Amino acid sequence: MASTETTTAAKDGGDLAGLEAGLDALETVPQGRKPFRQTFVEKILPPVLAVALVLAVWQALVSFKVVDDPSKLPAPADVWNVVRDAWLQGELLGYIWTSVSRGLLGFCLALLIGTPLGLLVARVKFVRAALGPILSGLQSLPSVAWVPPAVIWLGLNNSMMYAVILLGAVPSIANGLVSGVDQVPPLFLRAGRTLGATGLKGTWHIVLPAALPGYVAGLKQGWAFSWRSLMAAEIIASFPDLGVGLGQLLENGRNASDMAMVFEAILLILIVGIAIDLLIFSPLERWVLRSRGLLVRN
Repeated sequence: MASTETTTAAKDGGDLAGLEAGLDALETVPQGRKPFRQTFVEKILPPVLAVALVLAVWQALVSFKVVDDPSKLPAPADVWNVVRDAWLQGELLGYIWTSVSRGLLGFCLALLIGTPLGLLVARVKFVRAALGPILSGLQSLPSVAWVPPAVIWLGLNNSMMYAVILLGAVPSIANGLVSGVDQVPPLFLRAGRTLGATGLKGTWHIVLPAALPGYVAGLKQGWAFSWRSLMAAEIIASFPDLGVGLGQLLENGRNASDMAMVFEAILLILIVGIAIDLLIFSPLERWVLRSRGLLVRN
């Protein structure tokens, strides 16, 4: 009888050891880097082909005179010449820096305001009932609607630009954090209270880390609203003392009926948006997912 129990226990122990080994194998992170050829095929080649396809279609529309008016659709070479001239004249980086510096500073200010506001709305029922619907309504309001009152209140200056950015980005950041907090499992909160993590300590050590995925999504959306709000403000509120940003460059092209300049501004706005996402938000998202075991490091 004792021998049978010993055999059964040994068998169960072997099964558990096999199960643990299988789980460990699933959680094992592969070491080493991918070969450059694989990285090139998976990550570099697809966007390059997409850009080449767009340029080919664009050139075909011009070459086959589908759009035979150059004032409506310039050739890719014409747009490239405008970009090259702006670079040679030392103006291109100035256009980009004027807008990017405003956008990043405005986004940082929105982050400082939206984060505590989102926590307050998420954690205090009365505040949520009072401000929750207002934040949702502000998030759906087009950013361009804030430009006329901001100009009247603050005048044509950088303060007006930052006010429009804040009104566009703060609701998105706050709502993203509220959504993240709402998705925190109640078990985490109970465990935190059991361990003494209450009040601000619980918010810092339990709520914020658990709400990171929703918060990061809100940050990404907040940047998109910041960038669009800034472009709307630069297009509508043009003034020499404000400098020439990408939005003002777009408006200058429209006033001059210069479609090559218009396309130059559009491409630069698009490139900056993609660059910010690739350099800041994509690594941040990967870090959050990897820290939760949702993304395997290759």
